[in-house]
Amino acid sequence: MLGSIISRNGSYLGLLTANTILGSAMPMMIILGGLAGLSLAPSTALATLPASLSTLAGLFAAAPFSLLMGRYGRKIGFLVGIACAVIGALLGVYALLIGSFVLLCLGHLALGAALACYQFFRFAAAETVSTEWQPVAISLMLTSGLIAAFVGPQVFILAKDALAPVPLAGAYGALAGLSIVGLIPLALTRLPKPVAAIPQTLRQRLASLSVLKGKSIRLAVGLGAVSQGIMVFLMVPTPLAMIGSGFSEALAGDVIRWHVVAMFAPSFFTGFLIKTFGGQRIAFAGVALLILASLAAMSGLSAAHFYSSLILLGVGWNFGFIGATSILATAVPEADKALVQGANDTVIALVSTLCAFAAGALIAGVGWIVLSGVSALLLVSAFVVLLRQSRDAS
Repeated sequence: MLGSIISRNGSYLGLLTANTILGSAMPMMIILGGLAGLSLAPSTALATLPASLSTLAGLFAAAPFSLLMGRYGRKIGFLVGIACAVIGALLGVYALLIGSFVLLCLGHLALGAALACYQFFRFAAAETVSTEWQPVAISLMLTSGLIAAFVGPQVFILAKDALAPVPLAGAYGALAGLSIVGLIPLALTRLPKPVAAIPQTLRQRLASLSVLKGKSIRLAVGLGAVSQGIMVFLMVPTPLAMIGSGFSEALAGDVIRWHVVAMFAPSFFTGFLIKTFGGQRIAFAGVALLILASLAAMSGLSAAHFYSSLILLGVGWNFGFIGATSILATAVPEADKALVQGANDTVIALVSTLCAFAAGALIAGVGWIVLSGVSALLLVSAFVVLLRQSRDAS
């Protein structure tokens, strides 16, 4: 069955190929957001603003993209997302060429909107298989990030000086190129048209969103938001924390590379673990790993501490995020998917945005160790609350 999901399903294979290429932008954006921001920001405290604005864009883009896909189909939505990525990357090039921090921020807003769009590849993957195999399809779709973890940083290294003497501008140009290449397999992929009409009036939409009151759905949203939010909270300031601790940009990039590997490599078996143990257990195991990641980050500023904490962070995100997605995919009625998926990703983007801005303020104000301690306290509190909620939902 695993082979048939990939090799006998043309739609799934096309989505997997497109997501692999387009997903290579994510590790590049992690590196570029901090380094380009640091080079153009009027003060060090604003260095993480471009990366924070990327998550803010996801807050406003998730629901519109979901509604767009619900009305016109997944392919149209993904094409619009690719257009946002190309525009954002070209703005990044121009911003560095003329030294404009404002344009850099605008570019990252567009790039963040594109990443919010790409998040819907996991739901599109679930729609190509039977309900029983949805966790596996979602999990395998996220394995594309494993290739991105190696391709993205390598493209960054090769392209960052392509427009010398302006550093980093070439990497933004490469982002635009990757986006255009990712368009090709998507354009050749046939995806199903929407099967349910989107509610037209505000009253109808509010009535449809009432499904969010369901305990399983609230649990899924909570687990997804915690997993994504804490991952952003620790990941975004990592390059700045490492450079501030005396490490090179290359080593910071390597830590991010292995973090992204840890985010996606477990996806080869996470879906099967969910089929065996259930989405809730795997998601809570992910939150527990996130707590360990925070504790590892608190314990020191050596390269080993950064590597271990970011690898644990990646695996914890994988279990928590895929577990939450599988719960949501099976709990939402077909007619409500577009609105509920949009609401879910909006909540996740809201939490991620708050975490990204808070991380920027904390890394500039009190440093990495205190930031890691705050992360641990937030996670323990969230774990207790969500565990109680899961008992009510069962």
